[in-house]
Amino acid sequence: MKSKVNNRWLVLFGAILLQICMGAIYSWSLFNQPLMDKFGWDKSAVVLTFSIAIFFFALSTLISGRLQDKKGPRLVATIGGLLYGAGLMLSSQATTLPMLYLSYGVLAGSGVGFAYVCPISTLAKWFPKKKGLITGIAVGAFGGGSLIFKSVIQSLIASVGVSSTFFYLGVIFMAMGIIGAQFLAVPEASATNQVKAVASTNDFSMKQMIKTKEFYLIFIMFLFGCMSGLLVIGLAKDIGVQLAGLSPVVAANAVSLIALFNAGGRIILGGLSDKLGRIKVIFIMFVVTAVSMLIMSMVALNYFLFFACLAGIAFTYGGFLAVFPTLTGEFYGSKNVGANYGIVYQAYGIAALVGPVIVASLGGLKPTFMVAAVLAVIGGAMTFMVKTPSLESVIKKDNVA
Repeated sequence: MKSKVNNRWLVLFGAILLQICMGAIYSWSLFNQPLMDKFGWDKSAVVLTFSIAIFFFALSTLISGRLQDKKGPRLVATIGGLLYGAGLMLSSQATTLPMLYLSYGVLAGSGVGFAYVCPISTLAKWFPKKKGLITGIAVGAFGGGSLIFKSVIQSLIASVGVSSTFFYLGVIFMAMGIIGAQFLAVPEASATNQVKAVASTNDFSMKQMIKTKEFYLIFIMFLFGCMSGLLVIGLAKDIGVQLAGLSPVVAANAVSLIALFNAGGRIILGGLSDKLGRIKVIFIMFVVTAVSMLIMSMVALNYFLFFACLAGIAFTYGGFLAVFPTLTGEFYGSKNVGANYGIVYQAYGIAALVGPVIVASLGGLKPTFMVAAVLAVIGGAMTFMVKTPSLESVIKKDNVA
């Protein structure tokens, strides 16, 4: 599809609009109690819906990344908007858990995965000199989506009930997603007034990327970096009550704090990586994560330490999600960045599953935080092992083989 969009600020507008509505998927916790009250479902069974959605979110980026490299971001993001909206509208008709798992977990989760990669890879091509900052803005909008729609969701649940809320959100998000997708376009070679076309000599295919040792280092570092943030996001209120002795009402404020620092970290650390370099910023983020996790695992928490540690972890978690897509593009080229980052992003999906397993196996929060701290230290050490991969070396090895 030939693009008629030659203004990169319109592309940015569309990307932000798309990411905000997709990011509202992180508002799932607002639905837990209303669904339990209406249908009498067990809490763990209801919470599983979100885990399924995140799993299919990550898994579907494998398809959407490759598809958008071939067909363009507009078509793939439009499909994402349609799937996400349809999944929510079907969720309004769900009266059993399997129906909810399929509609919200599989369909809506896949819709988010289809749309998520498109703005990230597209904006990097329009803003080649500020890839970190612009990627940070895109994923920052995604991270801020839950905060922006929090009041809307709560108001709808109170006025029309949880099932009807799913329907209205489906209509709103489908419209926003489709509209935002229409602004996404890859810059044409003729648009030299706004974007300097730089021929890349380092465009790896997906198969070539996975033959480099740097891919596995990046994958493991991303996995370790996301684990702490995902643990804190999922357990913030419990941490405040159990470890800091806060009341449930006060501890619940951590949800808003995490959303703000998560979004801020994506923009600020993404921009900082443009100036200091991706690897240096990743090392700094691992240091902050490790220190915060060590404090929570070894020190008796009070009000200040609780919120300070959570802010640090949420800030760096957002940074990881901003810097790693940019790093993937720099290391493996912009031509196949959608497909390549789709592979790297599976580390996020694995991290979402590994964290709860560690909590369950260790039987407590403090031992889990200690493990996360050790993994952050290992991740920081791995940054000294990462070098820019050479496509020429991979091609030579293939020819020899």
